Amino acid sequence: MRRLTKKKALTLVKELDAFPKVPESYVESTASGGTVSLIAFTLMAVLAFLEFFVYRNTWMRYEYEVDKDFSSKLKINVDITVAMRCQYIGADVLDLAETMVASDGLKYEPVNFELSPQQRLWQMTLLHIQERLRVEHSLQDVLFKTAIKGALPAQLQSEDSSTSLSACRIHGHLYVNKVAGNFHITVGKSIPHPRGHAHLAALVSHDTYNFSHRIDHLSFGEEIPGIINPLDGTEKVTADSNHMFQYFVTIVPTKLNTYQVSADTHQYSVTERERVINHAAGSHGVSGIFMKYDISSLMVKVTEQHMPLWQFLVRLCGIIGGIFSTTGMLHSMVGFLVDVVCCRFQMGIYRHLKEAPLDVQENSETSVPPENYSQE
Repeated sequence: MRRLTKKKALTLVKELDAFPKVPESYVESTASGGTVSLIAFTLMAVLAFLEFFVYRNTWMRYEYEVDKDFSSKLKINVDITVAMRCQYIGADVLDLAETMVASDGLKYEPVNFELSPQQRLWQMTLLHIQERLRVEHSLQDVLFKTAIKGALPAQLQSEDSSTSLSACRIHGHLYVNKVAGNFHITVGKSIPHPRGHAHLAALVSHDTYNFSHRIDHLSFGEEIPGIINPLDGTEKVTADSNHMFQYFVTIVPTKLNTYQVSADTHQYSVTERERVINHAAGSHGVSGIFMKYDISSLMVKVTEQHMPLWQFLVRLCGIIGGIFSTTGMLHSMVGFLVDVVCCRFQMGIYRHLKEAPLDVQENSETSVPPENYSQE
């Protein structure tokens, strides 16, 4: 009974075989079949190689959600050079709640406003990258992946040139509340005031006013590689002493998660405006550099993703099976068409040969020599 049961089970398994074997005596190998097989295997190898590169590649996924973090502080990273001496200018932040933020984290360093050739080359390269970013937005994904990080090369100052340093480099960071505010650099040092703050501009002569400036770096949040900020490398030069530069900045909280970097930071977009202060012409205001920023309520999540292994294997099987089936079907169709053409050709030759003797016989009967008639 057990043997019968095993035989029945084996018979049932054989009947379920979806890949029946064909005896080798019934298989015929042809040159055309070998050529098609060679082409199919080459296509499989090339497409599988390309698919492997697709598997190794990564892409950025962007998601948007409401920013629920409203209690933390916002870090402002500043590196600005102004074409005035450090004792004549002051920088601070005043937020929407009329809260003056202490500028203890900022350092004032006397420098030359003109850049060295190496620094100028770095600035031109940075401006070129930003110009390409405005046209090709996908370039930012490449920067995220590679985590490119660069800084302005240091400029060596000689001891004799210490007295000729007519510009001031303001660099450092500030921690402010996550509300709209105004970061500004204007004439005179800032002092506290019951209604906000004030600058001691009366002690500075108008002849020393020159708010030509260069923004080497301005960012919000944690400084991470792979982000080139819109104002980095910006340079403004003016010949008017009373000049106001305004930058309107919209800050977007960003959570970045790549294979190189994982951090919470901020990106921003900016529009700018500048005008000459002329009270007689109706252009009122205060000379200086003003950066009015506002924080978006939406947060952007940037995640670097990779094709999973199972999807790569499925696509690979699809390539191999698709090419194998397609080439087999094409080979069968081409073989069928060749057989039909050959059969038609052979039948045409056969008919031509079959009709040829009749024509020869008729020609022989009609062309009897004259000697035969004379003998008869």
